[in-house]
Parts: sequence; C-alpha cells; structure tokens
Amino acid sequence: MSLKENPAVDNIDVEDSVIAKLETFAALLMEWNRVHNLTGAKDRETIYENIVDALYPLTFVSQPERFLDVGTGAGFPGLVLAIAWQESLAVLCEPIRKRASFLRFAAVRLGLKHVEVVPKRVETIDAPPFELITSRAVTDTALLLRLTAAVSDARSRYLFYKGERIESELEGLKRQLSYDIVQRKKRYYLYIKGQA
Repeated sequence: MSLKENPAVDNIDVEDSVIAKLETFAALLMEWNRVHNLTGAKDRETIYENIVDALYPLTFVSQPERFLDVGTGAGFPGLVLAIAWQESLAVLCEPIRKRASFLRFAAVRLGLKHVEVVPKRVETIDAPPFELITSRAVTDTALLLRLTAAVSDARSRYLFYKGERIESELEGLKRQLSYDIVQRKKRYYLYIKGQA
C-alpha cells in the first residue's frame, strides 16, 4: 500500500505533491536506516504510520511562519511537518550527528530550501522566539518548556507528541498553561496555546 492509499491520510488535508515528497522521504529513510540505524521504524508500513502520526496535527494546528522541532531524530515530526508546511521556515534541532546528516541530505534531495538543520542541543540555540515549537518523545513537558525558554515568548505555541503518561506530566503545570489534548490511537497531542 502506498501512503496515498493509506485511509488515515484521507482525513488530513495534504496535496498530492506533498504525498509524493513524503513517499520519497520514506524511501530515503529506509535506505539510510539499513546502514545508519536512524530509527526503530524499519519497514515501509511503520514509516508510513510515523508519517501519519506526524501529520495528524494539521487537522487542528494552523501553519506557523517559523517553527522549531526539538530532537527531530529521523524526521519525526519536524521534517514531515516541513514537507507539509512549505511556506514555513523550519528549524530542525538534532544533536546526533548521523541523524543531522540524514536530515540535511533529505532536505536537499527533497528541495526543501526553507529547512535549516541545527546539530546542537536546543538549550544552546541562539535564535529569536519561534511561533511554534514541536517535539516528539524527547523528555517530559516541564523540562521541554524550560529547555526552550530562550527561544520562546508569550506568543509561542507548543505541539508535543506524547504517550499515555500525559496526565502525570501535566501535574503541577495545569494552572500555568492553556492547552488542548487531542488523542489519535495511543498518541496524545499536547497543544499548548499559552503560558500564564
């Protein structure tokens, strides 16, 4: 089954040209993964599920002018979002060299001139505040908010891809945050729209 034939993609508004680039990304990732072990997603179906997981927030998050993805890894969610949001400046923060090299290669191969790969830890980045900060499976919410404090401001929004422990992570933070939680399968998308 191709990504276009995946029924989950029908619910997400993406153009055919985006699907084509995502198919190319999946092929590149499978090729690099054989040698460099970039991700646990080893087969095409698992990679497609990771792509759909990364894309799903397009159903409830508006496209930002600039976004930062923390710990992009093999491209989830940052590179996938950059493929969908081609009008946004995308900064992909990935400190592990082999993953950063793959992200650079994939961005060039896919013609993503709006993507910048930063091979550093997020707390060392010097940049103006981002409109949206994303992250999947990097660390707990409170620490992510602290680590990104220098690259965010009162207008910054956050999109964190979380698992079933989301409620325990939010203990002590609920009064400080304006947020929504959107669930798809076992994924919980924490969309923080503001901090007190």
